[in-house]
Amino acid sequence: MPSVADLIFVGLLGALVFTPLSVRLMGDAGIGWHIRTGQQILTTHSIPHVDSFSSIMTGRPWFAWEWLFDLVVGQLEAALGLNGVVWFTAVVIATVFAWMFGLLMARGANPLAALVLVLLAVSASMIHFLARPHVLSWLFTLAWFWILDSSERDGFDGWDGQTKQWLWALPLLMLVWVNLHGGFLVGFVLQGIFLMGALWRWFTTKEIPIEGLLQKVAARRRARNLTEAGMLSAAASLANPYGWKLYPHIYSYLSNRFLMDHIDEFQSPNFHGVAERCFLALLLVTVAVLAVHGRKMRLSQGLTVLFAVYCGLYASRNIPVSSILLVIVVAPLVPGPGRARSFLPRMSAVEAQLRGHVWPILALVATLSIAANGVRIGSNLLMDAHFDPKRMPVEAVNYLEKHEVNRPLLSPDYWGGYLIYRFYPQTRVMVDDRHDLYGEQFFRSYLKMMRVERGWNEFLDRHETSCVLLPREAALANLLLETKGWKSIYTDDVAIVFVRVDPLSP
Repeated sequence: MPSVADLIFVGLLGALVFTPLSVRLMGDAGIGWHIRTGQQILTTHSIPHVDSFSSIMTGRPWFAWEWLFDLVVGQLEAALGLNGVVWFTAVVIATVFAWMFGLLMARGANPLAALVLVLLAVSASMIHFLARPHVLSWLFTLAWFWILDSSERDGFDGWDGQTKQWLWALPLLMLVWVNLHGGFLVGFVLQGIFLMGALWRWFTTKEIPIEGLLQKVAARRRARNLTEAGMLSAAASLANPYGWKLYPHIYSYLSNRFLMDHIDEFQSPNFHGVAERCFLALLLVTVAVLAVHGRKMRLSQGLTVLFAVYCGLYASRNIPVSSILLVIVVAPLVPGPGRARSFLPRMSAVEAQLRGHVWPILALVATLSIAANGVRIGSNLLMDAHFDPKRMPVEAVNYLEKHEVNRPLLSPDYWGGYLIYRFYPQTRVMVDDRHDLYGEQFFRSYLKMMRVERGWNEFLDRHETSCVLLPREAALANLLLETKGWKSIYTDDVAIVFVRVDPLSP
């Protein structure tokens, strides 16, 4: 029999692989430059330190800090096409939420409440169901919190036993995480939160009676273990291609107010969307549970909730991680309804006995086989991962390829990754969504052009732009249609292509 966690895994994997959600996973063009970076690494056997995709930034220092993810998706795309990339992303997402439900069952959570909250977290996280490296940070955040929380329970409830063994896994996880995604910083925040919890327990626990003395000793030991594990994790984080220089680079990027204020995913959530409303529902459930059962929470759990709420309200890109942390803390505190109290323990007991996980294994093998072989039902491919032609300039790029337009290409930054995927190395883009590479001054000039503000043409002249690909209804597109020296050579419902011509020509 499949457990509920197994069913969550199989259901999510099937939905993300076989339904239009597979196209949604390819909704961020940035996966294009991730794929090409990984394939560049496979070809050159070296991790890039300078840019090779942009005609403007060629040779400039570039931090490809997600190189390990790039390597994986680059190899998968080379072997299985975009089906492989979607399959890998779907497996990671399904694993996160199935494992989260399993952890809640192990914590003695009400199964029905846990299922509802996990599904609510899934719905909230759909805002960033994208084939990008951040999905791996969801998995590592869950693992990191589970290790810290489990070790805290063992360390405070008695002698630490296997506590140190679990904590020593953190540096090993950091060794991988730091090379996958910048979200590794969340691990250090969580570690600091649990260290504060241990120190608080150490300084506030009275030595009388004897149980208090034992807990005080356990808290001191735990604080020492957390400090040692944190130092080892910090040392492990330096095992990246850029060493300690990665930290000031990330800090300069995340602390740049102009970039943070103008990058969509760093904006605060708009609660008119479905995913945002699901996150709001999670926040309301959290407030209600804390109001009734907040005294049962340890300091580390309370600080984790505050951290999750702040992150989720600060930027929409943080909603998935925030939802995961809120559910993993709050769900075990939700009591079962009176009539179900005799049924729920039996349900939890049955769930705990179903550990074979045969169904997820079969689903993994089946979906991978389908991704590799392109199985058809009638005339339709069962799995056909691709970029959505309604969101990406697919037909316009086909036209440019057919007519061998190989000039450096200017497009909106959110299309740049797709153009890199389609054109590299024959044609280079002028801008893409690697905002940390281009920097504030570049984007100030770029946004002035895209918004058609005074001096909009300075960017085009400074960078000797000769080919522009724009959304069909963009303000800049309408202006170029009326500007001498520019000619439209292709247009469709999504995109329009301009080339520079002699303004004196007819």
